[in-house]
Amino acid sequence: MGEKWPGIVKKFPEANFLQSPAYGKMNEILGEKVITEEFGGKSGGSGRALMIVRNAKRGRYLEIPCGPLIDWSDRGVAKEAMGKITEVARDEKCVFVRIRPQLLANRENLQILADLGLKKSPMHLAAEHTVMIDLNLSEEELLAGMRRQTRYEVRRAGKMGITVQKENSEEIFRKFHQVQLETARRQGFVPPNLKTLLAEREAFGENIQIYTARTVEGEPIAYGMIIKDGHEGDYYEAASTPLNRKMPGAYALLWQAIRDLKAEGYERFNLWGIAPAGQPEHRYAGVTTFKTGFGGSVVEYVPAHDLVISRVGYLKDLVVEKARKKRRHL
Repeated sequence: MGEKWPGIVKKFPEANFLQSPAYGKMNEILGEKVITEEFGGKSGGSGRALMIVRNAKRGRYLEIPCGPLIDWSDRGVAKEAMGKITEVARDEKCVFVRIRPQLLANRENLQILADLGLKKSPMHLAAEHTVMIDLNLSEEELLAGMRRQTRYEVRRAGKMGITVQKENSEEIFRKFHQVQLETARRQGFVPPNLKTLLAEREAFGENIQIYTARTVEGEPIAYGMIIKDGHEGDYYEAASTPLNRKMPGAYALLWQAIRDLKAEGYERFNLWGIAPAGQPEHRYAGVTTFKTGFGGSVVEYVPAHDLVISRVGYLKDLVVEKARKKRRHL
């Protein structure tokens, strides 16, 4: 799949790292079964899906994050794709298939999914609500597009001598994990484990970096994991020390990431997850004001959808997932 990926990205510029060969490799490192399928005849000209078989206690299922990559307006292609995906799910003895396509949330797209027999999932898959920053703008335009307070904090960070470095050594990933555990305890979220972080580092290589904002004295303030693939950079994970409450380390970090991605030729920066409008208890509520302050466009994708393979098994899964969603404020 790796040698064909640049062509897929060219045809489907909305693609991000969750359908990339590196993401497949990362899951294989973690012991997951990864399957790729092409659509549109022998040439595979109409699209592709990277699928992961998930062996959850509540039931085995097939996951397709930010995919499949197809022309959803072509009903024939969409039907073919879902037919092949269903075959894979049955062969793998999955209870259901969970997908979250790169489709904007509107009535037409939701109807396309409904017509294919898909139903809204009780859980999310990838960031359905996000902020997308256009990196084709000049630095002056990017600064002008920020909220006034955000622009102030970016400039204050410079005056305070806050510096930002990026690296992807194993040591920095281990340090990031330690700080993220502490951040998770303070903020009440479930962080990835160290095994997952190290697998991401191995799979993505130089395209994954840990950014660290530090004081003049070298004390860490904030950390951010940036993953790059296709036309996009993603602010995928973050962590902070108590210093971040009184110093604009996270602002300096994101601004440096924006400048770096722009210089490297990426077209957009996905800040990854914000809370849906009107949900103050959502787990992303605390970071929404921070992320939206950088300007850009708020993007809402269709929610995750499920294709039921085994009705009995799926009903059991629903009970577990609805309870988990309520407990985690998702």
